[in-house]
Amino acid sequence: MRSLLLILGVVCAASAAVHPLSDKFISLLQSEKSTWKAGRNFNENLSMRYIKGLMGVHPDSKYHMSPVHKHQVPANLEIPKEFDSRTAWPMCPTIGEIRDQGSCGSCWAFGAVEVMSDRDCIHSNGTKNFHYSSENLVSCCHLCGFGCNGGFPGSAFQYWVHSGIVSGGSFNSTQGCQPYEIAPCEHHVSGPRPKCSEGGGTPKCHKSCESGYAVDYEADLHHGSKHYSIDRDETQIKYDIMTNGPVEGAFTVYVDFLHYKSGVYQHKHGLPLGGHAIRILGWGEEEGTPYWLCANSWNSDWGDNGYFKILRGSDHCGIESEISAGLPKVD
Repeated sequence: MRSLLLILGVVCAASAAVHPLSDKFISLLQSEKSTWKAGRNFNENLSMRYIKGLMGVHPDSKYHMSPVHKHQVPANLEIPKEFDSRTAWPMCPTIGEIRDQGSCGSCWAFGAVEVMSDRDCIHSNGTKNFHYSSENLVSCCHLCGFGCNGGFPGSAFQYWVHSGIVSGGSFNSTQGCQPYEIAPCEHHVSGPRPKCSEGGGTPKCHKSCESGYAVDYEADLHHGSKHYSIDRDETQIKYDIMTNGPVEGAFTVYVDFLHYKSGVYQHKHGLPLGGHAIRILGWGEEEGTPYWLCANSWNSDWGDNGYFKILRGSDHCGIESEISAGLPKVD
């Protein structure tokens, strides 16, 4: 046992000494047997301070969760071994969308508006395709935390119910009342986007729509009817997803997660970088390893076309500890 601990200590010390964005660190991940594959997603010249800034779940988020809703799961219900919201509700285009938070710690808001958009469509049987504005939520919900410097996913759903959120597409899309103001940047490998810069501030809150948008700001506000959280219980989380649609989850990101390419992620090497919010849209099993299927908000050129799978059932990295959701108002 002592010799095993010594070996593990040497491995951990070796990985800690290697720069987390270096080829050497990626090679270390690739050399070990694992349930997932690593590769380069981020430019090795990016600062770690910039990358830490993408982790926008504030450490106090657990104190801002909505009341727990406990589902009465029917005893005779057979929960499927695999589930994917994209195929369960093919009439809802937002479920298959990967957004880009840019150089802003707004993942808490992105995960929330993605879930709201999906659920508006699902609960209206595909008749409503309202694209909730991450811009509006990040800039105007002052009780949600600190905008680009981190926030509380639970508070985002509370704000949806009490104040409402307008529509808005991605940067430069001219879609909806308030499209996202922060441009995507090339935080990944070389590409056509501008270079990422640190320290971008939270956009100013405007209670008006872009010129040219036909609907008044107040008229464009859409509300939720209920906000809630879900216990750290696999069956409860699954039942909520298959009944109501994707949920927002939060977990601790470690350095090795940055290099995820495919498979079922399990933390192996590297220090924690912070809390990160994502959308959970399904589950399944890959070569005997159970997983949650998640959508990230670092553009579709990160990971597996913007998606990743993470170990399910053991609260790995806290993935099952902070599940937030809500229900839309359906006219």
